[in-house]
Amino acid sequence: MARDLHHLLLLAALLQQLSATSAGDVATGSGGEKVHVAIYYESLCPYSARFVTNHLLKAYRDGLLDAADLTLVPYGNAKVDAHGAITCQHGPDECLLNTVQACAIDAWPDVKVHLGFIYCVSDLVMKNRHREWESCFQKQGLDPKPVTECYKGERGHNLSLEYGRQTAELVPPHQFVPWVVVDGKPLYNDYGKFEAYICKAYKGYPLLEACRSPGMEAENDVYGRL
Repeated sequence: MARDLHHLLLLAALLQQLSATSAGDVATGSGGEKVHVAIYYESLCPYSARFVTNHLLKAYRDGLLDAADLTLVPYGNAKVDAHGAITCQHGPDECLLNTVQACAIDAWPDVKVHLGFIYCVSDLVMKNRHREWESCFQKQGLDPKPVTECYKGERGHNLSLEYGRQTAELVPPHQFVPWVVVDGKPLYNDYGKFEAYICKAYKGYPLLEACRSPGMEAENDVYGRL
């Protein structure tokens, strides 16, 4: 009797472990690697800010970013002279905010943390209140010290130079911002539909909930036949 009870307890523990493993596979999408998504943008470009506040936030809320390896590159159409000085398309304020966002990415590598901060800044840009960007530390519950020390020091400048190098090495070269690349392929003017491209590229199982809507499935079917 004691031996039978012991065997039943072992079997129950094994079944519980298998059940938990299976549930974990379903939650994360078993058998599929994350989709590489890179977004090249600049802080004061209205199209970039709109993309962050509308499309990128929606992808986050839909859970699509859980299936994506997201890289944000705040540099855009800036230029570097022979002495390493950076000038930006929308002036010094844009250079400042590009560097601030580069420092935020560096300080908080978790995309859900630095994306929250960048969304907050982009939202202020859309409201023509970008000089209030420091309020985003408090709004997001973040310590300003690592970002402040970064953008005021050499670290921030070096991060911006590195993002400039990455942007300059794009093949094909970027034509405008935001420039969205999914699995190494630029979306050109289709960047507003980048969620559908993530759904098409994702090979995990089960199908992501955000990819199940009739409109998204129709877009996936069209892209699959291109």
